[in-house]
Amino acid sequence: MKGFFLGVLVTIIVIGAGLWYRSAVEHASQPIACPVDAELCPDGTSVSRAGLSCAFPVCPPPNVSLSDIGISFAIPTGFTATTSPDSSSVAAYEMSEASSTSDIIIRDYAITASSTALATIEQTAVNGASGTPVGVTSYSSTTLGTHRFTIVSIQRFEGIVDTAYYLARGTDVLRFDAIDTGVTNWTDSNLDTSTLPANAALEKLLTTLQGN
Repeated sequence: MKGFFLGVLVTIIVIGAGLWYRSAVEHASQPIACPVDAELCPDGTSVSRAGLSCAFPVCPPPNVSLSDIGISFAIPTGFTATTSPDSSSVAAYEMSEASSTSDIIIRDYAITASSTALATIEQTAVNGASGTPVGVTSYSSTTLGTHRFTIVSIQRFEGIVDTAYYLARGTDVLRFDAIDTGVTNWTDSNLDTSTLPANAALEKLLTTLQGN
């Protein structure tokens, strides 16, 4: 009787192993067919689904994703990541030249329950030279890409020109600073700051901005 049961057990094991092997061989020969849709990266290139999960891969450089604040964008040519200067900043990029530097700094300010996006902008738009709030009459606005920004001149002092682009969202305000140093004609009232390297690069970055 023991021999009979042992024979049955061996037969079951052999049949199970054979079925498992056949299944493994058949599935190994069948490629995974992922959907043919593509995801558009901020710089205009696209990536297709791949792998066992058919997930979209991360967009390659110069694309950057800041998942903590839900945005992605393409870093302008010549700029590299650098250390964030303060606790409010979530990312910083710089480009150095012979006699000047250009910096792009991204900050995130939460809108408190009793406040508004405009009040948050007013509280954080402080003149870098005087330490006093910038008057709202100095604000302007523009649309870049798919987003509308409030523009504030933060500082024009001793060759430094700092212009902030604010993006108001539901629960926070993102601030993108373009800081140019070594600007020889910073006192010129007719200076077109949009032509300065950091400012021009930031506007290009903001046209690629993805996220709400």
